[in-house]
Amino acid sequence: MRGIALRAARGALWVVLPAELALVVCLVGGVRITGAVLLAAEALVLGVLALEAAVLWPLYTARRRAGDGRRAAALSAVRAVVPVAVRRLMVHELRALHSLGVWAVRRRHRIPEGALPFSYTEPQTGTMWAFFFASVLETVVLALVIPWPLVHLILLVIGVYGTVLIVALHAACVTRPHVVGADGSLRLRYGALFDLRVPASLITAARVERRYDAGGLVRVGEDGVLDLAVGSQTTVTVELAEPVEFVRPLGRRGSARTLRFHADDARAAVAALGRKPVTLAPRPVTPVTPERTAPSSTPGPPV
Repeated sequence: MRGIALRAARGALWVVLPAELALVVCLVGGVRITGAVLLAAEALVLGVLALEAAVLWPLYTARRRAGDGRRAAALSAVRAVVPVAVRRLMVHELRALHSLGVWAVRRRHRIPEGALPFSYTEPQTGTMWAFFFASVLETVVLALVIPWPLVHLILLVIGVYGTVLIVALHAACVTRPHVVGADGSLRLRYGALFDLRVPASLITAARVERRYDAGGLVRVGEDGVLDLAVGSQTTVTVELAEPVEFVRPLGRRGSARTLRFHADDARAAVAALGRKPVTLAPRPVTPVTPERTAPSSTPGPPV
């Protein structure tokens, strides 16, 4: 019975959240909505909230009895009810929107001292801007063609948000490059969607190898090869001593022993992976010596 209620609570989130968002957009935009529609919408939301509370509370109390703190128990209950794909999509969008601000001030996300960043956006820049202009054109055309105010407003908000999100996704890729640390470690990223850290001790070889792949962004072969393609191509191959685990954009886990990814300057990335670890020496401290004063002259004996 509890499993049925849990599945119902998860399914309700997929239905009610978009509907409630559309209703709020209409109210903000000044669209007249009849009282019966508002009453039915609010009743639906209250029913879903009651269902969520009925499912969350037993999970929360069970974790509390198991010894978890309030915060840990609440997070555990939310993770059980809200699908992992929904949670990760929300986090990805928030990080992408945050990247717009980082991009505007010409900064990059978490580049440690002594580390070398390597961009990977060159193959997709033209495509991203083409999507941007197509989204702007589509939003304008729909705004001029559709005569119904409610549909017009909903599509306008969706179009504007989609246009902003396209720029945010590109900004996330620009501000979150691959990073080769001063200790020889590797951090592979694709915007806010993918992040993999590889210790220097696991990297056994790196080489320039251009490959074209028609698969998706993250693809893992049966031979333990991870392809992180940009513009359907990879330019660097890294061999590891043992498999490393990673998390895909929507939450699925995997492992790989060979990494293939794209870097705009593949030769420089391979050279950085093959360099010796750099030890950042502390700044020398100049000792401070007390200032010497001239000896005072002693008076002679009286005559």
